Amino acid sequence: MEIHEYQAKELLAGFGVAVPPGGVAYSADQAVYVATELGGWHWAVKAQIHSGARGKAGGVRLCRTYHEVAEATSALLGATLVTEQTGPAGKVVHRVYVERAEAFEREIYLGFVLDRKTERIRIVASREGGMEIEELVKHRPDGLLHQEVDPAAGLATFQARELAFGLGLNMKQVSQAVSTILGCYRAFRDLDATMVEINPLVVTNDDRVIALDAKITIDDNALFRRPRVAEMRDPAEEDPREAQAAEFGLNYVGLTGNIGCIINGAGLAMATMDSIKYAGGEPANFLDIGGGASPERVGAAFRLVLTDPNVKAILVNIFAGINRCDWVATGVVQAAKQLRVPLIVRLAGTNVEEGRRIVRESGLPIITAETLAEAAEKAVLAARDGGVQ
Repeated sequence: MEIHEYQAKELLAGFGVAVPPGGVAYSADQAVYVATELGGWHWAVKAQIHSGARGKAGGVRLCRTYHEVAEATSALLGATLVTEQTGPAGKVVHRVYVERAEAFEREIYLGFVLDRKTERIRIVASREGGMEIEELVKHRPDGLLHQEVDPAAGLATFQARELAFGLGLNMKQVSQAVSTILGCYRAFRDLDATMVEINPLVVTNDDRVIALDAKITIDDNALFRRPRVAEMRDPAEEDPREAQAAEFGLNYVGLTGNIGCIINGAGLAMATMDSIKYAGGEPANFLDIGGGASPERVGAAFRLVLTDPNVKAILVNIFAGINRCDWVATGVVQAAKQLRVPLIVRLAGTNVEEGRRIVRESGLPIITAETLAEAAEKAVLAARDGGVQ
């Protein structure tokens, strides 16, 4: 789960990370009020969407007067911001963050990610901030600093100090940078985050180290024990299909193809999508119905897949272990009565013969397959030709 910049800064501030004073606003008048409360002579009005590269897309505006704050807010609210990360559709701005702007002399990159290969938290830092990490890796790979955190010992102060000195900071700045690095690590650990990123972390003219921007991604599976963080979810920033899937305990990711996929198990889902690609087709989604799918849950999966108007065929691939093929078959038959696109079903595992009998005796034009490769080929043909037996 992603959260907005202002929410990330609120969380990081609770762990001792220095952030500029600011406030969220939903209207031009409210933005001006926030600016007057903040004081100062310069403010940044930032569009709040779940995307990086907002500055390049015009989503961050520097203002010198209250009138400029109002104008910038009015221009951003309701606008569709298209960045490198949103895709061509962009995202609509529903709120802005008004922040007191301060002069700075340096920008630094600081990021914490979960390295699944080493099963460690990896810290990545660079003397050059203000650009996407992908650009840093591409153009400045030798300039990146790395630290791995032993999960049993946690991040040691000397490791944070090594990073701070490696970033070329002076003694006064190092102590603040160490506090920031340790605070980010504690936030990563205590919030069940999968990423904490400060880009840029700036050094001001009077040697202060401040998080000018912040991004935090939380592990969805841990939200049950992080109610405060769960309340920060913004459904308007999410694919409505993914939000609907979460209500039924389904894992759904929309893609750009035309073959809808209903699978049980993430590994099998990936293999199915690979098989579709190998057969010359394009999957329309990743959808894992899990190990205990009831007929009602299977029906919900069908309805979810069919919300995509690009779907020309649906492939159901079930290998039942904890699940049961007869349960799935019952749900498939119920849903197939309302379908207007070809349906390809491949069943294997627990109660497979009963499941195949239910499909066979349904009297519906359901296309069956014995193997994954056969199912993928039939799905590709069905999507192209409108049906195959």
